Order: sequence, then C-alpha cells, then structure tokens
Amino acid sequence: MADRITYVGLDVHKEGIVVAVATDGLRGEVREYGRIANTPTALDRLLRKLGGDGITLRFCYEAGPCGYGIQRQVTASGHECVVVAPSLIPKRAGDRVKTDRRDAASLARLHRAGELTAVWVPDARHEAMRDLVRARLDAVHNLRRARQQLSGFLLRHGCHYGRPAWTKLHRRWLAGLKFEQAVHHLVLEDYIAAVEAAETRRDRLTAQIEAMLPDWALAPVVVALQTMRGMALVNAATLIAELGDLSRFANPRQLMAYLGLVPSEHSSGASVRRGGITKAGNGAARRLLIEAAWSYRFPARISRELLLRQENQPKPIRDIAWKGQVRLCARYRKLTRTGKPANVVTTAIARELTGFVWAIARHVMVTAG
Repeated sequence: MADRITYVGLDVHKEGIVVAVATDGLRGEVREYGRIANTPTALDRLLRKLGGDGITLRFCYEAGPCGYGIQRQVTASGHECVVVAPSLIPKRAGDRVKTDRRDAASLARLHRAGELTAVWVPDARHEAMRDLVRARLDAVHNLRRARQQLSGFLLRHGCHYGRPAWTKLHRRWLAGLKFEQAVHHLVLEDYIAAVEAAETRRDRLTAQIEAMLPDWALAPVVVALQTMRGMALVNAATLIAELGDLSRFANPRQLMAYLGLVPSEHSSGASVRRGGITKAGNGAARRLLIEAAWSYRFPARISRELLLRQENQPKPIRDIAWKGQVRLCARYRKLTRTGKPANVVTTAIARELTGFVWAIARHVMVTAG
C-alpha cells in the first residue's frame, strides 16, 4: 500500500495545462507546479516526475471542450483521474479573483477534501456514438433554421401556402411562385437548396446511426426502450448515447435529479417554496424526454408502428411499457383538467417517463447478465 498520496489539480486549456499539487492531509501543502503543454508527451513527462516509489497520484480536472483524452491517458498509466462537474465545484462567496493558477490549486485542495463531484466518463466507442447523435441533432437544428429562413422570405413577399408545409406538394408550390424582381427567384432557389442540403445531411446521419447500432454494447437497451410511446429508434439511441449506462443510478429519483426534472426549492424554517425544475445535468436528454412526453396527450393505445417495435421484446419489458403508457396518458388528462399550463403538464409527464425508462434499462441490464 502506498505511503503517501499526492493530489494533482489540472486546469486544462487548448494549448497548455496549469498544474497544482497538494500533499496528503487536510493541512498539507498546496503548491503550484507550473504550466505544461497540452500534449501526450508532456503529460507522460509530468507523470514520471510526480510519481515514484511509495507515492499514489490522484488527478482531477474540470469537464470541458478538451474532452476525456487526458483522463484516459492518466488512467492507462495506472493513476487515478476524475473529471469533475464545473457547476458543482464549491466556490467562496467573496472570491473575486480567478486565475489559472488559483483554479488548479483549488481543484487540488478540493479533491483532497473530497468535495468534488465526478462525471461519468464514456469509453471511446460510446463517445463516438454520442458524437454521431449530436451531429444529427446539429443537422436537425440547421434544417429548422433553414426552413425558418425560407418561410421568413416568403412571408415578407406575401406568399402563403395555407396547408402543411415541407411536402412534395409544397415543393411544387414553391416552384410555381412568381416575383416581380428576377433576383428574388435566385434567392428562393438558394433557400430551397439550403433546406434540401440540410435534409440530406439529417437523413445521412440517421442512416449512420442505424448502421452503427448493432455493434454498440448498449444496443439492447436502445431496442428495449423502443417499446415505449415516443421512443422511436433515433430518440432511444440519442437518449442512451447521452445518458450512458443507467445502471449507475441506484433509483429513478437519482436519474430524474441528474436530468434536472425535479423542482427547485428554497426553504427556510417553516417556509417552504418550490419553483421550476432545476434544469441541471444533460440538457439534450431532458429536451428529448419532454418531446416524447407530448405523445401521451392522446389516449393509450398500441399503434401498428409501436406493435412492430415490440414484437421481438420479452413480455416483462412490454408490460412495463404498457403500464407506463396507461399511467402517463391518464396522468396527462388529470393534470390538464386541473388547469395547469401545457408545458408544466408535459414536464411532469417527462419526469415520470424517466422512471419507466430507468425500469426498462435496468431490466435489460439484469437479463443481459
């Protein structure tokens, strides 16, 4: 067993890493080590200099745009390294000085005190899948923006379709538009080309998700979640790619809190005040669940599409999905009758939907062994 433990705080940037070291013990020394280049070679050199006989190194750094490469390299070298949630780092109310050196020293000190909250670090294959689904989300946002720009152009010139847009009939209607200025036809064609390019990109990335899914370790969970209403293939794959292995949550309340779907609270003494949801954790997964919750405003039923998704699933999973649909549809109607706003009702349904997602995922984890 190691005689000494050294806690190392890393303030990571694109070009460099500021390093601070804290010795073991609550009153141990915290000193600045210096700045190194953000390269694998420089990090290996740091590991060799700080390590030694009888010394255990424990690294930490904030989650950020530089990803998890440092954590994987340090872990592969046999040292402990955690990536911490920036929003959960304790801060002094009166601290108004922020520098890279102070941030690194604070990380080392708080890591030694056990005050930091680590985030879940995906493996390389899972991170690749998450990058793929996020690329599709970006494509969907670009498509929405391109359509809004085209609609804005048509509105400025008094062109109203009056029927569901973005269909083949709508495309033919666009081709038949006439403008007094010839340049407006060029503008129209450019906007149409942007919409079609965004649609092509979205469809291409959707096909890539479907092709990559069979080789993914969490594919059985994605397939099982499709037994629920509002959880088609892309939605289920995106949710699991963002959340990862749900077995790390001991109960559904932890998952709800992680997604920020629980109400905020400010209570003191006999006064209890609760506000809107906390919106903590993964925003993309939270938005997806809220979008799925809208489908429960209709009566409970198993459509043909949902039946096809359920055909090859075990009966216990189908039972959970049906139980969830019956409860959530009834819950939606009950909350609506009380006069609550639609967005409040949908958020409440999304919170309960999270519990059924957790139940199905845990069931798949157990049966898969």
